[in-house]
Amino acid sequence: MSDKVILKLHHVSLIVENLTISLAFYNEVLGLEVDDSRPDLGYPGAWLTLPGQQQIHLMQLDDPDKNSVRPEHGGRDHHIAFAVNSIDAISTSLENLDMTFTKSKSGRKALFCRDPDGNALEFMEN
Repeated sequence: MSDKVILKLHHVSLIVENLTISLAFYNEVLGLEVDDSRPDLGYPGAWLTLPGQQQIHLMQLDDPDKNSVRPEHGGRDHHIAFAVNSIDAISTSLENLDMTFTKSKSGRKALFCRDPDGNALEFMEN
């Protein structure tokens, strides 16, 4: 098939326990802003805008994976990867929040951390 069906990634949804804490993290570390067009979906949440009209949707819902054991290194877990222009800036933001992170095991200029709800995030210097 020569016509591409998938045009781009539109959004990723993450379950969070406390929307206020998660919004602070995604704003302070990633600098993401809330898209106020989110309708009332019957539960607390937020849509955060990334470049290229992509989004992260935060959903304050019960987590069905709450009691699962996650690998320490986020690169060995399901995760979202972001291309960034400065790993050093991300490292500084995480250190300022006293958040732990690990460097990529591949030798690339990349690091992994977990958000306040344990969701794994990867940051790769572009």
